[in-house]
Order: sequence, then structure tokens, then C-alpha cells
Amino acid sequence: MGKKSFNDKLHDSRDLPKIVEISDPKSNHTHGSTRLLIAPPMAYDRIMRTIPFGYVLPSDRLRYHLAVMYGADSTCPLTAGLFISIAARASAERNADETPYWRTLKKDGELNEKYPEGIDGQRRRLEAEGHTIVQRGKRFFVKDYQHKVFPLNADGEKPQATKQADQNGSEE
Repeated sequence: MGKKSFNDKLHDSRDLPKIVEISDPKSNHTHGSTRLLIAPPMAYDRIMRTIPFGYVLPSDRLRYHLAVMYGADSTCPLTAGLFISIAARASAERNADETPYWRTLKKDGELNEKYPEGIDGQRRRLEAEGHTIVQRGKRFFVKDYQHKVFPLNADGEKPQATKQADQNGSEE
């Protein structure tokens, strides 16, 4: 069998979502919880698709949102990073029905070098939406990203104002 495409990986939920009970005190301290969610890749993609033009969403807020949605204390940071990257690469692979992955940032507003076009591509797309990118050492961040974070509802739905804008036909 040939290598799976990123879209195949995106739609392969295996036995996920799964909540793992962590009983090791060291792991509880590391993850800050006892109930760790491993969400399917499509769960990340669905939320990433809701982020409108001009907004961003740090991955730690995305992870927290999923944990609340599924009734867990936190999410697995390793699989979250992997599945966010898969969602981005699947979008680039499709060339249609795009997921605006560039709006999903790493923790603290940092750009993600693992996205299909790397830092340069994410930077170009974010600047086209009005964001200012700053460099700190070798890393790049969205300046004042905290003021442009897309607010997620606990139920995973878009906020009412965004729903109304979508219904009125305003641009993303």
C-alpha cells in the first residue's frame, strides 16, 4: 500500500476521540491533569475553519477548547501539534476548500515553521490580513496577538456576531 496523503490522515480518526486517565503523579504535573484528551485530526480542522479573516487562535486555546468540549482536563500537546500540522498540509494538498491554517498560531502567538509554506508563507498570509509580525531572536510572532484572538464558545460554535456576519454575506 502506498503512502497515505495528508487528507487521508486528516480523515483517519482511528479510535479517537479518546480520554486517557493519567495516574502517574509526574505525568499529572507535566500535563496539569488526570484526564487527557486525544482528539481526532478532524476536530482540529473543524475549529481551525471557524477562525475568520483578521483573527488568530493560539494552539493552547484551541487545545483548551477541545478539552472542554470533550469533558477532559487537557489535551495531548504532542498529538495536537501533529494534527494541526496535518490539517494545514491537507488543506495545501487539496488546493480547494481551504482551511485557513495560517491563523492558528503556536503558543504565545508564535508562527509555525511546520506549515506548508513555512514561516515566510504564514507571515505573508497574516500580513495580508493586517497583522504585524515581529522577530524575537530566530522566532517570529504576531504582534499584540492577544487583541486579535478569535473567541470560541464552549460548544464549538461560532460566536453569534460571526454567525450573523456569515448570514449577511460579509467576507471572511
